[in-house]
Amino acid sequence: MSKVKIYSKDPCPYCVNAKRLLDNKGISYDLIDMTDNLDELNRIKDQWGWKTVPIIIINDKLVGGYTDLKMLNESGELDKMLE
Repeated sequence: MSKVKIYSKDPCPYCVNAKRLLDNKGISYDLIDMTDNLDELNRIKDQWGWKTVPIIIINDKLVGGYTDLKMLNESGELDKMLE
């Protein structure tokens, strides 16, 4: 089973959309809420080279943000990554 992580913070409509997309597909994920830990969020951003939230990781590989997740889903690549 694939391992999915979402780093998010509030407020973040893109985070909400990413979670909704995965929930609608029945995909479980680890949600790491960074709202009250912005120093750690900045460290995570630097680690992955991604400057916005959500930061979506599948099988220890950076997928990107919500728009990237949505494009993977629409192309069918998301399902392949999760097999």
